[in-house]
Amino acid sequence: MNIILFGPPGAGKGTQAKVLTETRGLPQLSTGDMLKAAIAAGTELGKKVDAILAKGDLVSDDIVIGIIAERYDQPDCAKGAVFDGFPRTIPQAEALDALLAKRGRKIDVVIELKVDNAVMIERVAQRVKETIAAGGKPRSDDNPETLKKRLEVYGQNTAPLLDYYGKQGKVKTIDGMAPIADVTRAIAAALDKHR
Repeated sequence: MNIILFGPPGAGKGTQAKVLTETRGLPQLSTGDMLKAAIAAGTELGKKVDAILAKGDLVSDDIVIGIIAERYDQPDCAKGAVFDGFPRTIPQAEALDALLAKRGRKIDVVIELKVDNAVMIERVAQRVKETIAAGGKPRSDDNPETLKKRLEVYGQNTAPLLDYYGKQGKVKTIDGMAPIADVTRAIAAALDKHR
């Protein structure tokens, strides 16, 4: 089963992807994690990606699609995957559909985690405070101003994907503001109905 977790930054996609990995045995394909690995390695691609993310902008489709295709062909994706943070635009969705079709696969379900943007901004401000209090260094893109920009970019570029997948009857909307355990149960119920 191929699942997309959909929602704005801070909606809990990463948390729920980890749960799905543990409970359903599907690897989490997080473009964010893949791109962060390139940044941490200090590669030329990583430096370019770091500068783009620090401004709150999106990385080019070619870079992201190449990373996803390479990762999806790994043996642990044989039964499917949980896409976390991808696709973010209609061209990426079309490229993902084409990539999967070449492999005789498709997106089965799109889980939309619906959240309140104002609460998301408060959560990021709190996370930054907690990270600093714990002696850590916040991510370069983890601040309220950048989040506001990312939410704008999400609204312009990513939200239209709901319509794209909605026309295919694949979108299941979950209240992302509910407690984590409730969100987890709601996702499980939506996936079990899909089988």
